[in-house]
This record gives sequence, structure tokens and C-alpha cells, in this order.
Amino acid sequence: MVPWGLVALCETRTMFLAGWCLVAANRAQQLPRPSLSLHPSQGVSLGDNVTLRCHVSQTAARVWLYKDGRLTSEKDIDKEQDTAEFSLVGIKQEDAVKYWCQYQILEPLWTSNMSDPVELRVTDPRYPPPHIFLRADEPVEEGMNVTIQCQNQNYGGIIFLHKVGHSAPIQHQEPNGGGTANFTLVGVTPADAGTYRCSFRAGGCCLLFSPLGNNVTLEVTMTHAPSGTPKHPDLTGDTRGPQWNPVTAVAGGCAAAILFILLLVVSFLLIARRQQIQRDESPGASPRSPDAVQFQVSVWVPPGDCEGLTYAELRAVTPSTCTPSPSAAPESPIIYAEVGTGRPC
Repeated sequence: MVPWGLVALCETRTMFLAGWCLVAANRAQQLPRPSLSLHPSQGVSLGDNVTLRCHVSQTAARVWLYKDGRLTSEKDIDKEQDTAEFSLVGIKQEDAVKYWCQYQILEPLWTSNMSDPVELRVTDPRYPPPHIFLRADEPVEEGMNVTIQCQNQNYGGIIFLHKVGHSAPIQHQEPNGGGTANFTLVGVTPADAGTYRCSFRAGGCCLLFSPLGNNVTLEVTMTHAPSGTPKHPDLTGDTRGPQWNPVTAVAGGCAAAILFILLLVVSFLLIARRQQIQRDESPGASPRSPDAVQFQVSVWVPPGDCEGLTYAELRAVTPSTCTPSPSAAPESPIIYAEVGTGRPC
């Protein structure tokens, strides 16, 4: 039978350890995570030198480097530094793995979480570069499916498809029994055009890759004009017909108003002329010549302004049998016709 005192002591220690773990976890969460980078980050071959840089956001006292999950190196940095550098000289096969870094500060004594991993991919020239083939009808038109075939001579592993201009492979797959991988580009667009190459990763513990093989160039032909650009300037698809122009409409209204005024004046003159003839031909009326009554018509429209009124001035000149006195000249009666268009020009 276990004594109650021993049980209580174990429970106390367990609670203390659990509390310490919680405090440590909270402290780690309060520190920003470091970031790890490789220089150079690609194109590294066996025998090359590589530098790993651990970037910290706070003043750190110590930085640790982990290789494939195991602590492999550490370095102290002063308060003025925010980066710790670790050099790998003469890269070997076992160096082609994943790396992490972590840092610790002194006041207070807190330790950060680990950085995201980085992969040191190393090219091993002992592996032959794979061959690449473009399986597509010529010319390749937009929307077609294209197959790019890579062969690694039955070395197994994983075959990668690379496109020039991209730092990472765009596709990967395991080869079939004949050492061939078929990469299909579905519904190609002009963005898929470019130069492609292949590599493969051999099976095993490390990130060893073959050199890049020969290349193929994919050219994509566009089958239609870009969206929003009509193929012909006349075929715009606009079926709305003629559009209403307010300036043209107002100008037409003004012209119609002026024509109406002229017609009204002419009609008035004709009616007045006919009435005068009838009075002259009535019994007891003194005969008058056809030119006894004269009308003077003037039409005035202010230039460039259709808001003004249009006047038709009618001057009726009636002959008199009496001789006018020299002191006062007779005035002819004047008749005005006033018409407004009611709208601006």
C-alpha cells in the first residue's frame, strides 16, 4: 500500500511540472518565430558551400541550428545583431536534408518556437539527366491538352517537371514501370507557353537530385481575339440604332418654328389681300388699283439665340385721295405677329 504522503508529493510534483510546461509554452508564444534561409537556395551540387541564416526579430543571446530534427550547431550573438549564420563547407550527401533554427533571450529567459523548415536540395552529378519529349499536335492551339513526357532510365524515385522562370517544380509524380512520367497540361493558354525540363530525386534518405535534362519549348497559338476587342471595327454588336442628340433636336425645333412663322405670315398676307379685293369689288366702293394696298414684311431672328421672340412686321400702305399736309406725314399702320418657340436653341 502506497503511503498517502508519497501520493501527495507525486501529485504536487506533477502539478508543478505541468504548470512549468504551461508557463514555458506561453513564453514561447510571446516570442516571434525566427526564419531560416539558404544562400544559395538552389543549384547546389555536392562539394559546394552553403550558408544558413537564422533571422530573429528580438535581441537574442543564443541561436540553435537543427539538422534533420537534431541539434547540430549553436551560436551566441550580441544585442546589435539580428542574424546568426551557419556555414556548411563541402556539401556531402548526408547534408541534403531539412533544417530548422530556434533562439533564446536572457531577460526574461524565454525560448522561441522553431522556424519553418527549409530543404537543402543537392544535385548529384552521378545520376544521368532525364530525357523530355513534347507529345502534342502542331501547332498547339489555345484550349488543347498537351502531354510532356519525362524518362529517367528506371532509376525510380520521383520525377519533377520544371518550367524556366519558376524556382520550384510545377508538377511531380512517380514514374511507371518503364521509368516514364507523363505530365498533362489541360486546356493550355498563352501563360503555359515556355521552356520545360525534367529532373528526378533518387530514393533514399537524402534530398539528392539528378541534373536537369534537355529542354522542350511549348508555343501556344491564340484562336480568337482577346475578350472585349471586336474582330472588325464595324461588327461591334451594337443594335441600339441611331442615338438621340439633344443639340440636333433643338436645332431642328428652331428651324421648324421659323418655317411655321413664315407660313403664318404668308397665309395672313394672302387673306388680307383677298379681303381687300372683295371690298374693292363690292357695290359703291371706289375703284382702287391692285397696288392700292402694300404690305411690307420683315422677319427678324436674333442671330445665335433661339430664346428671343420672332416678329413679323406688316406695313399696310393705303393711298389717300387727300393731299397730305407738308407738316405731318401720314404713318402707315403696322401689324406685328409675335411667336415664341418655347425652348432654348
